[in-house]
Amino acid sequence: MAGRPTKDTPSRVDPRTGRPLPEGIRWRADRQRYQIRVVGPSVEGGAAERSRTFLTLAEAKRELAKMVAGRNPNGSMTLDQWYDKYWPAIESSIRPATARSYGVAWRLRVKPSLGRHRLDEITSPMIESAMVAWSGGASAKNDALAVLSRLLDGARRSRFIDYNPAREVKRPSMRESISPVSRALTLEQISRLLGLIPDGVYRRYFAALVYTGMRAGEATALRVGDVDFGRGVIRVSRSLSPGMRGELIEQSPKSHKSRDVPLIDALRPYAEAAARGKRGSDLLFDGPDGGRLTNHNARRAVGWEELREAIGRPDLRIHDLRHTFATILFDAGATAPDVQATLGHSSLQVTERYSRAREGVAIRAGAALNDALKRADEGTDASRAKPGTKSEAKPAHPEPEMAQRRTRRTLNGTLMAQPHERPRGMSL
Repeated sequence: MAGRPTKDTPSRVDPRTGRPLPEGIRWRADRQRYQIRVVGPSVEGGAAERSRTFLTLAEAKRELAKMVAGRNPNGSMTLDQWYDKYWPAIESSIRPATARSYGVAWRLRVKPSLGRHRLDEITSPMIESAMVAWSGGASAKNDALAVLSRLLDGARRSRFIDYNPAREVKRPSMRESISPVSRALTLEQISRLLGLIPDGVYRRYFAALVYTGMRAGEATALRVGDVDFGRGVIRVSRSLSPGMRGELIEQSPKSHKSRDVPLIDALRPYAEAAARGKRGSDLLFDGPDGGRLTNHNARRAVGWEELREAIGRPDLRIHDLRHTFATILFDAGATAPDVQATLGHSSLQVTERYSRAREGVAIRAGAALNDALKRADEGTDASRAKPGTKSEAKPAHPEPEMAQRRTRRTLNGTLMAQPHERPRGMSL
């Protein structure tokens, strides 16, 4: 009689022991294996039933227990399969330039090393081992780890896996081996750099980069109406960055916040020349033919490789002009919060990397200690030389020497713990 199998149905009886099989496990005589069936959420939504077979009853029981405990049958799909389904959701939530970087990271690093693995078998040690073989520096590896983490986060939210192992992996340090301060140009180098660029649109563009600290995409997107010549302020509220196919896309700045930067006297002539005869909606820094300027075509136009050799900085990058502005702001006495706001940094910690406040800490601390010890010695000598004192009558008396040792102990125990004087403009 057809119908739902009972405990006495052959498929519900273990042929090896003759005992009824646990709920959720059946015997497949055609395959000579034990089968489990589990219902879970489908990738497309709704519910989906998945089945798996095992040679032994013990294996079937273990896997069934995992499934019942929350393991999803969709966890058996590969990372590559999940990427095909979930990438559109990731792409729609990030900037086009970021999507480009993630796409490269997936094709060159993540897919070759982890794409064939099942979602539920990817572990933190497996990711760390894969990272060792990934090409590129810290930035490239962080992009790869970021796209992998987004994929696994999506799988976790879909309940395909229990947790995201990529979140346990330490990201490669983005901290440069050479400090941003050392990469900054001197005032003399700034003057030589601008002097070697022919007068015109490109000199104005590079002057804007070095005298405002704007990112290249922000300077490219700047419009005449963004400059308040009366107040001496430039409003940075947009940026241009390449899309997935290399096209330029206008969007908000990197921090997603607008900010003001100063229109200093050194930049004003360039900005006034760039704005002359234009409407408020026109680009402030456009190319010779009126097109958009980018750091790439500007580099080609000025002969960047030869230019940086000429000023003695063969390693100079366009982004170092931003480092230069931050450094000279600190040198001029600006506070760290003001520098942070002007540059649009997300944290004060990033901003303070441009300060020279700690460069002379050993010299300042040593000078303070030497002065304190000198004063202590002078006080002791004056006490010994004073006529009619016990120390003069009895030079061998140990009290002055003990007082000197006490003074030194006090200095050694407390002086170095005191905050040293900070240069003007530094804010904690």
